Amino acid sequence: MMTREQLINRIKVQRSFLCVGLDSDPTLIPSKFHQYKNPVLEFNKAIIEITAPFCVAYKPNTAFYERNGWQGWQTLQETVNHIPEGYLKILDAKRGDIGNTSNQYAAAFWDAIQADALTVAPYMGRDSVEPYLGREGKWAVVLALTSNQGANDFQMLKLDNGDLLFEQVVKSAIQWGSDDNLMFVVGATRGDLFATMRKLAPRHFFLVPGVGAQGGSLADVASHAITADCGLLVNASRSIIYAGSGDSFEKDVESACVELQQQMELLLHQHNII
Repeated sequence: MMTREQLINRIKVQRSFLCVGLDSDPTLIPSKFHQYKNPVLEFNKAIIEITAPFCVAYKPNTAFYERNGWQGWQTLQETVNHIPEGYLKILDAKRGDIGNTSNQYAAAFWDAIQADALTVAPYMGRDSVEPYLGREGKWAVVLALTSNQGANDFQMLKLDNGDLLFEQVVKSAIQWGSDDNLMFVVGATRGDLFATMRKLAPRHFFLVPGVGAQGGSLADVASHAITADCGLLVNASRSIIYAGSGDSFEKDVESACVELQQQMELLLHQHNII
């Protein structure tokens, strides 16, 4: 578990608000890991050990593990077990179902896998999100404003009350939980709308994918959405975990991580957070 206070303190101690995405594809990991019985698990362990000094959270995307059946779930479980105490463990599963089913998902991710946070699709409404909000130190990370091409199909639709659909989602979701147990996913490439998101949810943490390989700007994100408590977890996956592949793998991954952490430390100083 990780409370809001613990998360904020971790950000200050690490001088970072970096989340490392463990979207580990066996076809992309360095060849040296293929000597092991479980290449992805050994790769994940190496990434965690290299990046731990520079980040505050890890985010395995469950699709990269579910594809391999029960063995993939075992790899996911062992990966989560390897993440040290004091780091937010986010599972990117984008679950979204009725209350009874969501209760079962919550039991799976909170009790079995021991995650701290789960990405949740809010399309089915309040009862699909509330089951994740009942435990201290556990977080529902609600999809709000994403950066994929199809986001415009629904999220930017204008409603009769003048709101865009993503705005109504945020306005509704903040009534279901609090800034102690609810975050929002906001894509880094939607910089023009970050100010709008922050007005809607002034104290909630945003999980921000899209910095790095997807081209989002860290400085742009911070200029619109950083708060007195930071309020941001910026995720980088491919730009860090695949930063190197040969003999310099460890050094290349560390360099990519350090570069982001140093930018974040500067932003935290500039906004008087540390």
